[in-house]
Amino acid sequence: MEQFVGTFIAEHHYLIYPLVLVWTFFEGETIVIIVSAMAATSASFLYLPLLALCATVGTMAGDQLFYYLGRFYGTPFLATRPHLAAKAERGFELLRRGEVLFILSYRFVYGVRNVSPFVIGVSGIRPLRFFILNLVAATVWATTFTLGGYFLGKVLDQWLEEHKVHAVIGIVVVIVSIYAYHFFKSRNRAEA
Repeated sequence: MEQFVGTFIAEHHYLIYPLVLVWTFFEGETIVIIVSAMAATSASFLYLPLLALCATVGTMAGDQLFYYLGRFYGTPFLATRPHLAAKAERGFELLRRGEVLFILSYRFVYGVRNVSPFVIGVSGIRPLRFFILNLVAATVWATTFTLGGYFLGKVLDQWLEEHKVHAVIGIVVVIVSIYAYHFFKSRNRAEA
């Protein structure tokens, strides 16, 4: 099995880059960490800077889209949905406290990443200002998670080698753990 996975990745590694680009358009930490950890293995054909670039472009493009949706359609959308408008008020409050800090940091806070660009668009922040701050934040975010995943992968690869644990089992455990963490965290937020 391990040989099959290694051969598959070696032959089709070029598909991982568009996968990262598309996945980070909607959500990102999980895929960036997993793929960057895969890049850390000695048998990897993945190029870390290209992974970081794909993650940057994907997350930035998604945030730009939601910013423009908020800018052009956000006010009427929230006016017809008072429950969502009340939830968006927290984002407006954080923007009033410091828009630059909020724009640079929201993607690092789980649970607010997807709604924040929409709220920023509704708030009236100029498009060029958001674009520049979004570019900086997306680059820092992608670099941080790519390097974090890479170093996690190096440690995991070394640990698996030292303990003679089957690499595929280790990777599956990590993937399932990350997925379970995000699933239960989002479920708990939905119940709150």
